Amino acid sequence: MKTNFKMLLSAVVLLLFISCKNDASQHENSNASKKTEAKEQLKTGQAFIKDDGSKPSVLHIAIGSPDHTTLVAAVQAAGLENSLVNAGPLMVFAPTNEAFAALPEGTVETLLKPENKEKLAYILKHHVTPGNYSKDFLKKFKKLGQASNENIKVEVIDGEVYVGGAKIIASVKAGNGIVHVVDKVILPKN
Repeated sequence: MKTNFKMLLSAVVLLLFISCKNDASQHENSNASKKTEAKEQLKTGQAFIKDDGSKPSVLHIAIGSPDHTTLVAAVQAAGLENSLVNAGPLMVFAPTNEAFAALPEGTVETLLKPENKEKLAYILKHHVTPGNYSKDFLKKFKKLGQASNENIKVEVIDGEVYVGGAKIIASVKAGNGIVHVVDKVILPKN
């Protein structure tokens, strides 16, 4: 009888041990799940909604362009993703990777640092204006008011449109406006 009691006691202890181990494992899985959820919650807002049915926004056009990876990284570092998916209409003058590379060495890296988020956001807002105007229609303008609250000059040189000194080299219609691809970064006066 003592042997049966010892075996029963051993079985109970073993079950308790296994139960505690499963609880610890479930707790670890729960913590991992909570960490994943927290990371996902950091990316909230309209910019992160999947929508395969409508025309892409100005943000999603940039995200899909291999020539605008620096611009996309800057938009993300500045936290402006949700601004570029609003109803608009928005005109975005989108500098290419080459345009960013033409800036003085170290400029982009410095601007992408967290402590320069406000300055970067200001520069990027200088590339956005309300409206949805074609390149040809922009020829009628002398200035555009940017989201940075500064104006940029519009010029026509040899039939080509320049905004803030940057040449429009292509245009892509978006669901919430238009993306004008430009060959330079348009730097604000301030």
